Amino acid sequence: MKRPAPLLAVLLAGCGFHPLYDGGMQETLSTIYVEPVPDRLGYELRNKMIDLLDGPGTPRGAQYRLKLSLTQSTQGIALQNDASITRYNDNLKVTYSLTDMAGKVVTSGSETGISAYNVLPSGANANYGTLAAQQDADKRAAQDIAERIRLDLNVFFAKH
Repeated sequence: MKRPAPLLAVLLAGCGFHPLYDGGMQETLSTIYVEPVPDRLGYELRNKMIDLLDGPGTPRGAQYRLKLSLTQSTQGIALQNDASITRYNDNLKVTYSLTDMAGKVVTSGSETGISAYNVLPSGANANYGTLAAQQDADKRAAQDIAERIRLDLNVFFAKH
């Protein structure tokens, strides 16, 4: 038996359920200014956060500031018989703190992600291809981390 959506919504509301992505939550998130993050991957992370939060591009008019700190480490995970590495994992860790405009920390946390990429066999464009694979994998990991930070912020604002 199919239940109509309105009935299901009433039942869920009765148990205390409410969506994190309602219009009021987006209004709050859009008042967060994301501070610049150094290097290429930090730039990707910041841009994804701005897109997800729909925040202001400048601190003017913002009610909160989000500071992101990115660290990255690389680990070889696949070896050939000659000890050459054919696959790497890049471990990304982003710590964040959300402050009000007076500078008081409102919430903070961290998220981690792993991106993996293969080393291309030697050839004319192997170094370029490997670098492109690494940058693409790291970009996807940064985007995933940005989405999880947005979720963390949604949960924080929903509780407060």
